[in-house]
Amino acid sequence: MSDVSQFINSPKSRPLRDEERELVRCLLSGVPGLAALEDTLLASRVKDMQDGGMGSIRFVQPDHRSFGRAVAEAQYVDSDGIPVSITINVDEKGELFEVDFWKVDFSTLSRYPKPLDLVVKR
Repeated sequence: MSDVSQFINSPKSRPLRDEERELVRCLLSGVPGLAALEDTLLASRVKDMQDGGMGSIRFVQPDHRSFGRAVAEAQYVDSDGIPVSITINVDEKGELFEVDFWKVDFSTLSRYPKPLDLVVKR
């Protein structure tokens, strides 16, 4: 799916919500070389991705960019008992690109995870 088509019906960009910022900080902590990304979170703007309500967000930048690599991953079990995978991806320049949620049954997220819920893959 192209970058543009993911956001056709998406609202304008917004700042990170507190729980999103807390989640990203938790996942980035301890990953060598990524501490500087945490410093960008207060000024970051995001758009909700059209993912069926699973919670994925894309970081907004003024220039075109593309997926680079995954830098952090975690899992948790949503309150309805369904496993959820979370991946933080950076772009080709190493800047935050997206937080990708994937609920294995593709249903809407029931509860946003707290850091204590996560099983982080290092």
